[in-house]
Amino acid sequence: MATSEKIDATNAPKAVGLYPHARRVGNLLFLSGIGPRNAGDNSVPGLTLGASGNYTTFDFEAQVHAVFDNVRKVLEASGAQWEHLVDVTVYLVDMKRDFHTYNRIWAEYFPENAPCRTTVGIDSLPTPISIELKCIAALPS
Repeated sequence: MATSEKIDATNAPKAVGLYPHARRVGNLLFLSGIGPRNAGDNSVPGLTLGASGNYTTFDFEAQVHAVFDNVRKVLEASGAQWEHLVDVTVYLVDMKRDFHTYNRIWAEYFPENAPCRTTVGIDSLPTPISIELKCIAALPS
């Protein structure tokens, strides 16, 4: 059985549960689900909740840019780079509203040689975010 190395990125938001940011097995790097939360205060970029718990501001584009930034932080803490991504699973809580925006921003981050991608519509995530990414990267030997 291959051994795995646990990786926690100190500059990325803390995990919501008891799991690492990533695990390296051989030359493969498996990232846990990464959301758009801010590392410092756990806030969600582009999202403000009122006292009643309803959104007072909502900016999905800000969440997409933040989730990509958080993925990059975990990759770098793991000794990997953006270009090492080979597979990304995208979880959207509102596929109809957000897919086209996500797809447009994805093209900005991956103008060429994009990783494989699966996009899944789901009912909710454990925090009030609208997107989460699950990534696999292949590191050079």
